[in-house]
Amino acid sequence: MEVNYRDYIISDDKTLIQIDTVFTMLSKTYWGIYRPKEIIEKSIDCSICFGIYKDDNMVGFARCVTDYATLYYLCDVVVDDEHRGQGLGKALVKAVTEHEELSHLLALLDTNDAHGLYEQFGFEHSLKTAMRRKRPTLK
Repeated sequence: MEVNYRDYIISDDKTLIQIDTVFTMLSKTYWGIYRPKEIIEKSIDCSICFGIYKDDNMVGFARCVTDYATLYYLCDVVVDDEHRGQGLGKALVKAVTEHEELSHLLALLDTNDAHGLYEQFGFEHSLKTAMRRKRPTLK
């Protein structure tokens, strides 16, 4: 899948992913700050991933964990600081929610921010039913 958005390309081609760039972007987030590069690489291998590219440079990323049959979990949505404010987050989430392998599945998301962005694509709060197991310590 490839989507053109302004001067950017959004793609699910994993061969285009620039691991060092993903690591740098995630290390600036509240959820990925302590995630080692090896864990990021493994998570990419086991997920459907989306990259945003401009002039062959990766400037955004999102990852979906899925069983391909019933649901997917949207995570690691990030846009490089220098490229924010141009609608790239919106274009990225749109590409995810319209992706041929994901569009018919239940989508889950756990985030502390950008609720307004996700609500535009049908995500809603579900605190009454949501549960989460405490994260085990990485060894």
